[in-house]
Amino acid sequence: MDPATAANAAQEDRPWGALSDLPGHPMMWVLILTEVVTFGLLFLTFAVTKAVHSDLFAAGQAQLDPVLGGINTLVLITSGWLAALAVEVRSTGQRGAARLQLGGAMALGLVFIVIKVAEYAAKAQAGIGLETDTFFTLYFLLTGFHLLHVVLGIVILAAVALSDSIENLKTGTAFWHMVDLVWVVMYPLVYLIG
Repeated sequence: MDPATAANAAQEDRPWGALSDLPGHPMMWVLILTEVVTFGLLFLTFAVTKAVHSDLFAAGQAQLDPVLGGINTLVLITSGWLAALAVEVRSTGQRGAARLQLGGAMALGLVFIVIKVAEYAAKAQAGIGLETDTFFTLYFLLTGFHLLHVVLGIVILAAVALSDSIENLKTGTAFWHMVDLVWVVMYPLVYLIG
């Protein structure tokens, strides 16, 4: 085979370039990269605004419950671990065990939602809303946007549980891990770092 033909064959085997080497479907990685950039810009906005309005942000943070945020962090990390286990056990042919692990990951995602909704309800009872001040506007926008991703992630995990090929599982769990990672960064930024 001449070098030009070999190069064309190699390109056909890797139509997505470097994305072809990542687990799951490359289009999911395009989505994930877009989401990471979006969240990164939101985090940057939060951090810059926090630097400008440090007293306001300190007062807002004092009204958050870092214990509930910490519990939600553990919930999502454990959920991500279960999703990773689902891929591992499915690769050994254990379809039922993989679905069980995905079910556990989705159940923990629902626990995250319940805790986050309880936090929102407590804020509403205290008269705190989206328009209270800049801190709470950004708090609700950031955590609400993330919460929508948790809901979408549960839907994706449910879809790949029904059609649980290895590639589908890797694709769905890649999105779920992005949701985990975003929260692991968001929790200290919003709840802890003064």
